[in-house]
Amino acid sequence: MSDAIRALVALSDEANRFLVDTALADESALEIIGYSDSQEDWDAFLEQSSDVVIVACAQYSERTEQLIDRAAKQRPSRPIVVLTQASPNGLVRRAFEAGADDVISLPESPESVRFAIQKVLARRQGASLTPGASAAPLVCVLGPKGGTGKTLVSSNLAVALARRDLRVILVDLDLQFGDLGLALGLSPERTIYDLAKAGGPYDHDKLDRHLARHDSGVKVLLGPTRPDHASAISVDLLRNVYASLRTMCDIVIVDTPPGFTPEVIATIDVSTSVCVVGMLDSLSLKNTKLGLETLDLMGYSPDNVTLILNRSDSRVGITHDDVSAIIGRNPDVLVPSDREIPRSVNEGLPIVASRERSDAAKAFRDLADRYTKPSADDVSPEATATRTLLTRRRR
Repeated sequence: MSDAIRALVALSDEANRFLVDTALADESALEIIGYSDSQEDWDAFLEQSSDVVIVACAQYSERTEQLIDRAAKQRPSRPIVVLTQASPNGLVRRAFEAGADDVISLPESPESVRFAIQKVLARRQGASLTPGASAAPLVCVLGPKGGTGKTLVSSNLAVALARRDLRVILVDLDLQFGDLGLALGLSPERTIYDLAKAGGPYDHDKLDRHLARHDSGVKVLLGPTRPDHASAISVDLLRNVYASLRTMCDIVIVDTPPGFTPEVIATIDVSTSVCVVGMLDSLSLKNTKLGLETLDLMGYSPDNVTLILNRSDSRVGITHDDVSAIIGRNPDVLVPSDREIPRSVNEGLPIVASRERSDAAKAFRDLADRYTKPSADDVSPEATATRTLLTRRRR
């Protein structure tokens, strides 16, 4: 228990003790210092030394909000995790504004709760945005709505960087319907599912045997060939694989599925940069805005988020000014429509290599520039650190 996370558990608003105990049953990782269900002794209770405060409630209420606020003010450096039996919809923002670091809906497995708490602790310690000295940058490509072009962006960014003599590893995290193999013309001889079945340790030799090779030099960890294989890939496996991959190359790029699944959140937490991909339609823009707000609530620095507008020249009655007004920021990279893009995907040859002079290829090279050379608009410490890592590795 010496390495276990020490937690205080406050029960509020008729929290179901059985559900809470079940969620916190991982005794090898969690040491419960004490429980409290009395509002009168909360101040004394919160004075106790612990790594995290867990607030459990049947449903979110003013009393729960007061408890979160009290815990946050009593020790600002100590993270707070909320366990709720009700749907988190509509209360996440209130919980974060009160001082919570994460909200988990019960019932949930002890493994998932443990990972969520570890994620929160790592983020508070700065581990989420600061890679180790020997770790390559990791770029997470997000698209809260499906069909926005995440795979297009991921594959073209990877090839654009590889054409600059960088060693690039591309990961297909769409574990049910990943298309990176098709987009790059690669046969799925071995996938992340095969890697999971092989088991740890995930050393360089084992990982390299499971990476497909693209003609550009990009190495790819392909997604499973069957949707039912997705359950074999755990967040713990991903964390271990990412840690090893980041010591094997100059940059890791992860193509994600729509939404904030546990696997996507785990990837965001170890990433150095995030690319959010949207399109010129109201549904995509709505979800893009929600995605950016979620990243903000997670504590992810806006300076380290690149916003990409795909098919940016589409005439659908929405202007770029409308986009800025809806989302709250200007897109960083505009990728125009190009009839050659579907053909390039069908041929497994990204447009940055097949039609170098096209405006779309130029947009993807501009995106690659953000990770290889500084610009007047991108001087954040995290972006500077990412480019510094790449520069050192190229030498």
